[in-house]
Amino acid sequence: MNTHPYLRAYMAGITVPTFVLLIALAAFVTVRFVFYVPLPIERVLVFPMALVPTLFGVWNIFYVWLRPRRHLPIGFHGALLPFLLAPLGALLGRCLGILSFEPSGLLYFQQVTLPYPFLPGGFACALIGYYLVWKYVVDFFNRVLGIA
Repeated sequence: MNTHPYLRAYMAGITVPTFVLLIALAAFVTVRFVFYVPLPIERVLVFPMALVPTLFGVWNIFYVWLRPRRHLPIGFHGALLPFLLAPLGALLGRCLGILSFEPSGLLYFQQVTLPYPFLPGGFACALIGYYLVWKYVVDFFNRVLGIA
């Protein structure tokens, strides 16, 4: 009997970001239509809603495929994902005109500036967050689906 471990790995991987993005979408819709914030929020949601769940699923398939060959703890495996997502997000933001690189920092929507000194701290927080999510939540779903 073929148990389809890669399909189960994909489903376990997409669970967390799909749930988080549903909450984020509800928050963005509330901010946009209740508080009338004029930022084009729907342009921000294109990258996360289209790519992040898929990349989580594919990254989990890669983890399951890699396990017999070279075992890396799942938390560290998940913490490597921001090294892929950050450049992809910056590239897509630049191509869509959402993000520009200014001398003072990153400029979002020609309105919000993020100074460059804050980038390493934010990236470190992302690494820690991804490590914890993969170590506890994605690993839990992997065990529930019998692929851990």
